[in-house]
Amino acid sequence: MVFASYSNIISPLGFSTRENYAAVCDSKTGVKKIQLPFATDPFCVAKIEEALIQQYVESIGNFQEHTKLEQLSILSIKNVLEQSGIDPKDKRTLLIYSTTKGNIDLLENNSAIDKQRVYLPAFAQHLQAYFTMAHAPLVLSNACISGILAIIVAKRFIEQGAYDNIIVCGGDILSEFTISGFKSFNAMSNEPSKPFDAKRTGINLGEAVATILMTNKKELAQPYHTQIISGASANDANHISGPSRTGDGLYQCLQQILSVPKAEPGFISAHGTATPFNDEMESIAFERAGLSSVPVNSLKGYYGHTLGAAGVLETILSLESLKHQKLIRSEGYDTKGVSGNISMIEAHVSKSFSSFIKTASGFGGCNAAALFSKV
Repeated sequence: MVFASYSNIISPLGFSTRENYAAVCDSKTGVKKIQLPFATDPFCVAKIEEALIQQYVESIGNFQEHTKLEQLSILSIKNVLEQSGIDPKDKRTLLIYSTTKGNIDLLENNSAIDKQRVYLPAFAQHLQAYFTMAHAPLVLSNACISGILAIIVAKRFIEQGAYDNIIVCGGDILSEFTISGFKSFNAMSNEPSKPFDAKRTGINLGEAVATILMTNKKELAQPYHTQIISGASANDANHISGPSRTGDGLYQCLQQILSVPKAEPGFISAHGTATPFNDEMESIAFERAGLSSVPVNSLKGYYGHTLGAAGVLETILSLESLKHQKLIRSEGYDTKGVSGNISMIEAHVSKSFSSFIKTASGFGGCNAAALFSKV
């Protein structure tokens, strides 16, 4: 068995998993319209307050030597190490880091930090040096499925006997590079996003770092008493940025993860970016997979799209949802705006269930899905 163990979330809604789950249950959202230093017009994004970051990073030795993403990652990983007691120097322990752009902001500022750390291997080596890890971290960068794919890869490594403990950390921050890129696709919304809604107009970007320990140690299963049952990825090869209109890639993933005995998910944590094509594609894939009656939510209305962090962050909150036997409302949803027959979660509600599905889709036609279940 591969268990989901201790976790941490750092986002605009808090610096711990508990704070984030409480904020979401109170229907708080980190998405706001703010003025960014590199833009003439305000953007609707989810940004962590710099003053709050400074309160926490002072606990890191020589914190000025780390980029913003490195600071947040160190804080998050440290928290999970302290909770679990895992030794990063142990040869049976690995760090997998999921991100789409890493330290891309080093190209945009006049920081004295070595700009070589914009390269993902150099970024990983910096984290390895800080924690004196036995192994160089594995960086997984596969568009927006990076986070959940990192968890699936961790499961495979542990099942193959390569490691006992794998720390999965996902992170991305707001930058001129990412915002201008999505703006060039006309994918950005000037208002809070509305996943799966008839009036959705696009995404809000957000920043976050989230960490979870995946392990084969039963004594570390305590936080959630939940295992990852199955995981799959597939590429629909439809377009560089547009998904298959019939949901072929995601449907294939769902078929694979639901092939295990007694797979009866209590809800689906969807990707739900609030773009016209993504939400439509997901709804079709869910219906094709026979999941029309399974409740669905998207957490993008609370956090925006946190890119490489999204799959990890949303998995952790889904684990909290399972732990507390509570379905989380899909923030921003009001009126069905997709053709697929799906059941959106329109209010926080208590429910007895024992498993859930997490899905993700991204540029280049990539898709991933995983099934988690109580032990």
